[in-house]
Amino acid sequence: MSERLLSDDLSLEEENRRLREILRALMDRSERLTQGATRSVAQLGHVVALESQIRTRTRDLAETLDKLRITNARLSQAERDAVGARNALADALEAMVEGFAMFDAQDRLTMWNSRFCADLPDVRRRLGPGLSFRDYVRIVSESTSLKITDANERRDWVAKRLENHRRRDVNFMVALVEDQWLQISEQRMSSGGTAVTQTDVTGMVRVAREERAKLLDEQAQMVRATLDHIDQGVMIFDAKARLAGWNRRLRELFSPPVELLVSGTPFTAILNSLMRRRQLGRSNIRATLTDWVNGPPHRAPLRLEIRQDDGAILDLFAQAMPDQGFVISFNDLTKERRAIEEMHRLNETLEARVRARTLELESARDEAERANASKSRFVASASHDLLQPLNAAKLFLSSLSSMDHPPAQARLIERVNSAFGSVEQILGALLDISKFDIGAARAKPETIPLGALLDRLREEFAPMAKARGLDLRVRDTTAHVRTDPVYLKRVLQNLLSNALRYTKKGGVLLGVRGTGDHLRIEVWDTGPGIPEDKQAEIFQEFTRLDPAHGESGMGLGLAIVEQACALLGHPLALRSLPGRGTVFSVTLARATPDPEGRAIHAPEDSLHDTLDGLLVLVVENDAEVRKGMTAVLEDWGTSPIEATTTEEAEALIADLGVPPDVILADYQLDAGANGLDVIAELRARHGTIPAVLITADHDPALVQKAADRAVLLLRKPLSLRRLQRLLRQVSMQGSTAPAQAERGDHSYWLHQD
Repeated sequence: MSERLLSDDLSLEEENRRLREILRALMDRSERLTQGATRSVAQLGHVVALESQIRTRTRDLAETLDKLRITNARLSQAERDAVGARNALADALEAMVEGFAMFDAQDRLTMWNSRFCADLPDVRRRLGPGLSFRDYVRIVSESTSLKITDANERRDWVAKRLENHRRRDVNFMVALVEDQWLQISEQRMSSGGTAVTQTDVTGMVRVAREERAKLLDEQAQMVRATLDHIDQGVMIFDAKARLAGWNRRLRELFSPPVELLVSGTPFTAILNSLMRRRQLGRSNIRATLTDWVNGPPHRAPLRLEIRQDDGAILDLFAQAMPDQGFVISFNDLTKERRAIEEMHRLNETLEARVRARTLELESARDEAERANASKSRFVASASHDLLQPLNAAKLFLSSLSSMDHPPAQARLIERVNSAFGSVEQILGALLDISKFDIGAARAKPETIPLGALLDRLREEFAPMAKARGLDLRVRDTTAHVRTDPVYLKRVLQNLLSNALRYTKKGGVLLGVRGTGDHLRIEVWDTGPGIPEDKQAEIFQEFTRLDPAHGESGMGLGLAIVEQACALLGHPLALRSLPGRGTVFSVTLARATPDPEGRAIHAPEDSLHDTLDGLLVLVVENDAEVRKGMTAVLEDWGTSPIEATTTEEAEALIADLGVPPDVILADYQLDAGANGLDVIAELRARHGTIPAVLITADHDPALVQKAADRAVLLLRKPLSLRRLQRLLRQVSMQGSTAPAQAERGDHSYWLHQD
């Protein structure tokens, strides 16, 4: 009920009236209640408290109303004062002889008098509060009272007018029809606004024109024309320092009032005007010029540099004449100086950027060199420390696999062998990436028959496809290409391995398409496909799109493929449809068969030549690796002998009385010795013995050293199948077979079986 009786929007009188009614009602109710004395007293106390609150609020409202009345009175007085001041200003403006207008800091028209644009009636009608200065200039340019002949001249006039508006203080003449003239003066105010004054100077112009017509003869007109066409502002003074001549460029530079540019104007008046408008800079130039003008007749020329407030730079040159008069010229150097300053700034910026970039490049180079050195140390360390025990384990596993075992143990040995194979593949991939990163990979292109390489891949991956229940098809070809067969084989191995690993049903196709002078090797699969937004991601290192649907791995295969193709200059392409399959293609140039080139042969499983009786010298300083190698060679039927140094090998050969049929030497031996030197010493004493260098070192220079000495090179961990094939060739073809039979491996992963 009280919410309906009292609200904030009631006037003070109405609120007091309602409160008094509430109080009377409460008092009546209190008097009617005769029972329950305790309750009545409480209610009476509540009424008294409520009355006190009402009284306090009434007092506060009264004080607020008093303050509000005082404020309103002051505001009314201020408004009356402002109106009076504005009326006084309007009266003062109207009393001016010139036309006057004022634009605010946003270049909007705020006030003007009746004389403003009086000579331009069509413009006068369009003036209004808030008119922008740009629109005002446009309206003036369109006026029929303005003496402008065509549209081009009108555009130039507008551009020049707006350019002048950016200056602090400017004066210029405007020609009207019927030989009328207006002088326009603009003055920038401290508030940022602009005061514009229009003065009718028609009479002055006509008088000056008549006087000039009387004074100038034909020669004077020629001088005037010459002065008007030079790029310097010129003022000529007579012997009494009175103005005798000037040119158009002077008006453009300084825009002086018209009354100054009149023959006979004293030099001091012109100097005072220029100084007052701060067009000669802020330096003490007045005394310098005055002293020079008042100096002796044969005084030296004077040259000064003037820097104006707006940044313009003028070159002042004053020179005395024989008749005791003098000439002062002004040359605008602003553009030239700004160009020089900009050139210096750009040179300094460029030099700073070059220095900074040089430091960045040097830092990046040092960092890259440190990284490369670190990776090189990692590769060397990994080659020796990881591949050595892995090689020994593979040798022992091979020897163990050749024995008869119960089925359970045979399966266990097979699983261990498979696990070692996975470790070997992962470690090999890491070493390959390191080789590419440090720039150690080198391609050795040659012309090869592509069919032999595809046959070899068919033999290598057929067991894997069969184990997975997939159909592996390899199309035959007779084409030849020029490439590095080692790297190309590795690329195709990775593509086939990925295709077989991720394809669950269907098959994989390896084939060649002819496209003019090029061939395109394609690997098709019927796997899950690769989404388009993931096709760039799969070539990144350690990336596997769906690890749950593939076998274990580190995601390095396609990264190696991309870098190897880039090294060979063979474009790599990918097409895929999710749910349908994927096609990887490598494009190579066709080549003419090289009659002297060596072909890549597929493994010949039909070779059953026995290795019985083949005397093999094993030079190895690691006892475990030496024992494992000896056990494998004995299983193959050879007769191995062991040595750790050249002296031990010589002693064994002396005991046997015959040199070995082949030497298998590790590269890194004890006491700084190496296998290449051991092979060279043994060959020097016993003739050219077929030799194989076994190493974990991936230095390309070592490959070249071995090739120069007719020594085959195998990487650790050893491919036992390849080693067995080499030994068979030695057994079949005699002592020169290894040097002629097959190229040494350039990288262990290129010849994984």
